[in-house]
Amino acid sequence: MRRDESFTLGDYRRRYAQYKSDPQLQAAHLAAPWIVTWDDHEVANDYAALRDERLSATFAQRRAAAYQAFYEHMPLRLPPPNSFASVRMFQRLDWGRLARFHVLDDRQYRAVQACPRTNAGGSSSVTARACPALLDPRRSMLGAEQEAWLEAGLRSSNARWNVLAQQTLMAPSSQVPAATADGGRFWTDGWDGYPAARRRLLDTLVTTRAANPLVLGGDVHTFYATELRRDFSRPVSKANPLVATEFVGTSVTSSSRPQERTAQYVAMNPHIKYGRSDKRGWMLLEVTPKEVRTRFMGLDDVRDAASRQRVLAQFRVKDGKAGVEQTAG
Repeated sequence: MRRDESFTLGDYRRRYAQYKSDPQLQAAHLAAPWIVTWDDHEVANDYAALRDERLSATFAQRRAAAYQAFYEHMPLRLPPPNSFASVRMFQRLDWGRLARFHVLDDRQYRAVQACPRTNAGGSSSVTARACPALLDPRRSMLGAEQEAWLEAGLRSSNARWNVLAQQTLMAPSSQVPAATADGGRFWTDGWDGYPAARRRLLDTLVTTRAANPLVLGGDVHTFYATELRRDFSRPVSKANPLVATEFVGTSVTSSSRPQERTAQYVAMNPHIKYGRSDKRGWMLLEVTPKEVRTRFMGLDDVRDAASRQRVLAQFRVKDGKAGVEQTAG
């Protein structure tokens, strides 16, 4: 058991109190409205539904404590839950007719990760041949209720842009060349661990005809810009068009893999158009009726509170045209 982990309601409250004492975080809350959702580290690394890495018999109580502390400390537009054993986090927010934000929860309702390590929960890296459960169409990342809710929200949307605010990288990211290992090797905690659920979501974007889907993600400690299509094994065509554009923000402070390895991932996954893991930072998006401009902002030195920030890369998505267009500074 790691001594710096939180397990009880008191533990989680103290951790939030520590973070909320940061003057720069306080200034950020003061400067702008926030839309928030959660991922695994609000509770425990790589947890899925009611299973954690330790396979703990008391994990339900720990999760409820974490959910309560999150509810108490974060800026939410949600009614008080009847119980913190389950808290509905997914929500829909409209910014006039410009943008509809579909804020998702891919932790609380997901199927547990396929083919975990021996005597452990959480993630692993597998090939489809070695892990047939990976392709089981019954497995869901969002759960049936949330999948139906998302479809209804996309179908009824009159917004120019439909922004899916969700947790992690949606585009496939094989860790080896697809031709060398049964179609690739994939990390099971992200959307790669739920390929049938990902296909259902992308099919929904097509069948609902929601305007300009834009997927935002995080979690993987890396900047990514990707192009999403229904079948990633086939090239883009009229029968297999681009469905959405995806931008993934890196971690604000936590480290990542060397950039050389990320460049290898980009080269092996042609739908990933940009990847940068050697810088910490955030994304800035400017949304207008005609286009969305995205800037990946990186810090020179993450250990220096006065560090200079720079634009690492910037992109444009035009109204009515999915895809990654990198632009000059």
